[in-house]
Amino acid sequence: MSTLEPRARVRGLVPILATPFDDTGALDVPSLRRLVEFQLAAGVDGLAVFGMASEGFALTAAERATILTETRAVAGPDVPLVAGINGTSAATAVELALAARDGGADALMVLPPYLAKPAGGQLVDFYATVAEASGLHVMVQDAPAATGVAMPVPLIVELSKLPGVESVKVETQPTAPKVGEVVTAIDGEFDVLGGQNAFFVLEEYARGAVGTMPACEFTDLLAPVLADWRAGREEAAHAGFNRLLPLIRFGMQARLAWAVHKEVLVRRGIIDSAFVRDPAVPLDAGTRAALDVILRHAPLPTWRP
Repeated sequence: MSTLEPRARVRGLVPILATPFDDTGALDVPSLRRLVEFQLAAGVDGLAVFGMASEGFALTAAERATILTETRAVAGPDVPLVAGINGTSAATAVELALAARDGGADALMVLPPYLAKPAGGQLVDFYATVAEASGLHVMVQDAPAATGVAMPVPLIVELSKLPGVESVKVETQPTAPKVGEVVTAIDGEFDVLGGQNAFFVLEEYARGAVGTMPACEFTDLLAPVLADWRAGREEAAHAGFNRLLPLIRFGMQARLAWAVHKEVLVRRGIIDSAFVRDPAVPLDAGTRAALDVILRHAPLPTWRP
């Protein structure tokens, strides 16, 4: 394994930031800065941008650069910053990776190419190329529901042997059993994290996961759950998680998830607009009413810096 700076270790609670836009669809930098401040106040272990929850598919290169610059400026030099990479080939992934590195990212969360589906050997070559070119911590993103690319456990083991490939984010359902299988199969230092909006985070931690990367609207309420878990207060952790579960579940709806995350952030006073870019869609009246019910039964505090 390669030796990395300590800040590049991606562990613990690492929320994926939404990308705030104003009501015209332009990048809203003041809201982004408040969003980062909220995450830091909640006690995050790192931050991620350009993930699936970030509408990374809809961002220009210039916007990506601005987001990295502003996030780093608010977070400071010591908070690990993970940039999502969604290239459709090794060449495009390397281009994105180098831009992220030059923009201040410490680590890369890398989706496999998903248009022309690679075979296993091609995936090994792909991740080796991105890791070598960037010189950063590379996290494999195992998300077959989004990419259509399956990553069996033996393949992840092979990827774990590559210099610079230091972790995997498991989003293959059921996540907890696969987390356990990967943890058991790995020989050496390699971190396993969960995603899927922390839907099975406690089960993943019980199977050996060392981190989770959910959306960002309930970070302050998830952090105490994970603190209870780490302290051995499992009953308290499950009770706290169960209070969050309706909102976590609601934020996993295809096409609507981005608008759900942003609507909650708006209601909490963290960002100014819930605008989403195509092909994401805004909340319809029925979905908004259903979210009202969830928040009525489990109100979230308004955040003030």
